[in-house]
Amino acid sequence: MAEDVGIVMPDGIRLSARVWMPKDATKNPIPVILEHLPYRKRDGTIYRDELTHPYLAGHGYACIRTDMRGNGESEGLMEDEYTIQELSDACAVLKWAASQPWSNGNAGMMGISWGGFNCLQVAAMQPPSLKCVISVCSTVDRYADDIHYKGGCLLNENFGWSANMLSYSSRPPDPVLVGDKWKSMWLERLDNLPFLLSTWLRHPNRDAYWKHGSVCEDYGAIKAAVLSIGGWHDGYRNTPDHLVSNIKSPVKGIVGPWIHKYPHYAAPEPRIGFLQEALKWYDAHLKPVVNRAEAIRRTLEVDTESVREAHGVCTQPDRGMSLWLMDSMDPKPWLPVRLGRWIYEPEWPSPNIKPHTLHLTNSGLSETANVIHATVSSPQDAGLTAGEYFPFTFGPELPDEQTADDERSVIFDGKALSDALDIVGAPQFSFRFESDQSQALLAVRLCDVFSDGRSALITYGYLNLTHFASHEMPEALEPGRVYQASFTLDQIAYRIPAGHKLRVALATSSWPTLWPSPRQASVTVHEASITIPLRPLATGDEVSFDAPEAATPWRSENVRPATSTRHSERLTDGMLALTIFNDFGADKDLAHGLISGSWTKEIWTIHPDDPLLAKAEIWWQQTLERGDWSVRTETHSTMVSDGEWFYLTGKVEAFEGKALVFERAYEDRIARGMI
Repeated sequence: MAEDVGIVMPDGIRLSARVWMPKDATKNPIPVILEHLPYRKRDGTIYRDELTHPYLAGHGYACIRTDMRGNGESEGLMEDEYTIQELSDACAVLKWAASQPWSNGNAGMMGISWGGFNCLQVAAMQPPSLKCVISVCSTVDRYADDIHYKGGCLLNENFGWSANMLSYSSRPPDPVLVGDKWKSMWLERLDNLPFLLSTWLRHPNRDAYWKHGSVCEDYGAIKAAVLSIGGWHDGYRNTPDHLVSNIKSPVKGIVGPWIHKYPHYAAPEPRIGFLQEALKWYDAHLKPVVNRAEAIRRTLEVDTESVREAHGVCTQPDRGMSLWLMDSMDPKPWLPVRLGRWIYEPEWPSPNIKPHTLHLTNSGLSETANVIHATVSSPQDAGLTAGEYFPFTFGPELPDEQTADDERSVIFDGKALSDALDIVGAPQFSFRFESDQSQALLAVRLCDVFSDGRSALITYGYLNLTHFASHEMPEALEPGRVYQASFTLDQIAYRIPAGHKLRVALATSSWPTLWPSPRQASVTVHEASITIPLRPLATGDEVSFDAPEAATPWRSENVRPATSTRHSERLTDGMLALTIFNDFGADKDLAHGLISGSWTKEIWTIHPDDPLLAKAEIWWQQTLERGDWSVRTETHSTMVSDGEWFYLTGKVEAFEGKALVFERAYEDRIARGMI
């Protein structure tokens, strides 16, 4: 393994990469696998890199893990996420790799989250050597299904991720690798550090800014084979459906019960042998020594009858959708294991899944349509039981018991089920409504109600009602006018048992997941239905995976243990404050001695009666040290609003030892538009 391979871009900027490959690669050329990220290979992603890339290299691949320009030990500056420059750099790295004597000319990409995004986006650019990608926890639509907006509503993760990137990008390169120029590189980064929240809030609609990098704009541009993987407890759970449903190249989807992690070390369990699945995918598309014609035939055709043999169990097939069908469980903010079973559909959308429509009526959910006049006007603190939009820490971030939010919503219950139901797919909500305000939102939750009255979240969806007709050209609502709208809830695979009830809960707020509408709104629903995708009841596992394998774990010493806390309290002025503290700990790399650590604190405050008192505030600290060298960066970000404007502040301080060497303040005011 090489710690710092320099790859020079066409404009002269040197990117730094870690590279793993077999010792005999120059005698026996091999395929390349690229992971291209801003998250610092030296310390940021080293835990997962050490599990993954040496394993793949040990099976005949050259694995390249680049730091994007302006990050880690790479030169240059980073301006935003998924820029033309970022994607062009990835293509240049692939071109460089294909020209090396150890390369057989074929390449794959892989990545989770940011890396999952850009490998799809690079695939759409069709660089000649790129034959396949593995995209984990990613999206095809940067506007509708990312951390910025959802259903036209402003996700508070938009603010949260901006605060994260302000901190992540504030760190210097490692002097051991770049030498004395580390400080000048650091100060240049700090002096050009973008406050991305300002950019993202200036694009509240689905305009050209978001269409760039959204591969759903042209699925046909993706010619590479795609393995798409997601998790039911992750914010990016819809992408496998979108890709398997739409792209024409070889494609396969896997969705487990996981949070935002690679599935060989993710939770809730069960984990799977992700690296073995990756090898099967890469071998089929990158290695000419494999019977490639046969591999492609297997990818394009599956003997569906064999799937049903041996009591419905088969080894992991080469296309279609494999989904973890989750059992109903006591809702808790953390579940180390999620019970259920693997199901498999060789065709997607599946002819085995049928729509079942339930109507919202004055007596609850019914198969018979009825006109209703249900007025929804939730307090602004509705939504606290939703958990994190992106659970990440193996801590108390999953959806909790839903009763508190059900009480702040208008609910419609079905009858106790005489038989269990397997819900597989994305429910669709359709409704006629009017609003007493020109702006409003609607949050819809589908819940599993236990026989004792406890409520567990199945899935959810949001709509900014000014987007009832278009995310590109929203319209102010005319109070008293009746509108027709529909939207799709998130994908799910969930078994609701006999004796339980389905519940649909409607609310006009979802704090702290969504930024509130500028005024307390009353939305009257006149007619509504939810169409639920039902699959014949699964009797057991229909597909199987190997147990997880990985390379030798990162050699490190824990210096400060990680902790995670989350609590809410009602303040004396009636405000509700949710405080989240995540100390990610500190660890020493036993190979090169660098000690890296970080923590973050978030406070989200809202008044139940006044949406204009909403406030978000986040602090971050990053530390790096080795011997008598130490640096620290501290950032602080805030966001508030009135009826017309968002008001943003940010601050970055950088310390070398105890000395303050850089500080910068950000301040901005941005029109709310229809948010």
